[in-house]
Amino acid sequence: MPISKVRSHALLALLGACFCLGCGAADSRNPALSPIDPVALRDSVHRLAKEMLVPGAVVILRTPNGEFKTTYGVTTYHGKTPTSFDQHVRVGSNTKTWTTTVILQLVQEGRLRLGDPVAKYRPDVPNGKNITIEQLLTMRSGLYNYSESLELNKTLDEHPGKAFTAEQLLAVSFKHPPVFAPGTKFGYSNTNTILLGLIAEKVEGQPLADIMRDRLFVPTGLKHTLLPAMNSNVIPEPYTHGYMYGTNVMTMDKPALPDSMQAAARAGRLVPVDRTTANPSWTWAAGEGISTANDLVGWVQALVSGSLLKPEMQRRRLASVRPVDPTDPQSASYGWGIAKFGD
Repeated sequence: MPISKVRSHALLALLGACFCLGCGAADSRNPALSPIDPVALRDSVHRLAKEMLVPGAVVILRTPNGEFKTTYGVTTYHGKTPTSFDQHVRVGSNTKTWTTTVILQLVQEGRLRLGDPVAKYRPDVPNGKNITIEQLLTMRSGLYNYSESLELNKTLDEHPGKAFTAEQLLAVSFKHPPVFAPGTKFGYSNTNTILLGLIAEKVEGQPLADIMRDRLFVPTGLKHTLLPAMNSNVIPEPYTHGYMYGTNVMTMDKPALPDSMQAAARAGRLVPVDRTTANPSWTWAAGEGISTANDLVGWVQALVSGSLLKPEMQRRRLASVRPVDPTDPQSASYGWGIAKFGD
């Protein structure tokens, strides 16, 4: 397995829970699921972590057929503190599930409509009269992904402590023409979720961090989960460290490191850079969230059970998932801020 540029805070996998949607209640066995082999799963986690040079990992797998939990390694490169399920980590694009859930709550309250044009809330969006809220949710707007720009990646390399505003992120995106016509195809773009965060703030009249706290984290009892301020690079104690091999610019087109650098990293001649204190504001509503493995279990349970949405809205959300590439039977699928991989 090639080494990617980022070691995401001593993580290997999703730090929440894995559920089979629609496969029955969690307390009843389902013959369609393979039984959990804890020894084989633990060995797989350890093997993958070693292959990817990840300092540590925590994994929680919960299914109707049982639960698997394991920790691996340590919280710092060549450190001594073992990983645990209550350490804070930056959860990246899991944050998108928070932002999109807020949007769907506003829709079911009648304060937004899925068919609303984005221009209704942001007249400056390129082609915004033809892009709907739903197309932002499903990554089908065609808006350029600012995080793929050379401008942003150079700044991340040269000034990792820079605090971006949402408006600055959009300005980078809007310098580029739309990639495709709205609704014609799938194109993963952080720009979509930044816009959804700004729209939620405009409708609610509050900062997105407060909206998420009141609507999501408090009702679900997530005491160690937050969207930090955009000017903050602080992560609460206890936490794991995040590392990076190479630079953002050199891995813009290919996320895997060149073979020579992979070999140097495996041999210990290339040491990763600690990026724990790099400012994550460049992801904001699309990826700035902080949580713990234990809290993410609670979040995924709420997300899957539908406790945060009315039954009809939850049904529609699960039904919104469609293949990213309709011509590829192995393609992943994406819907209203949720993804599906495999069968």
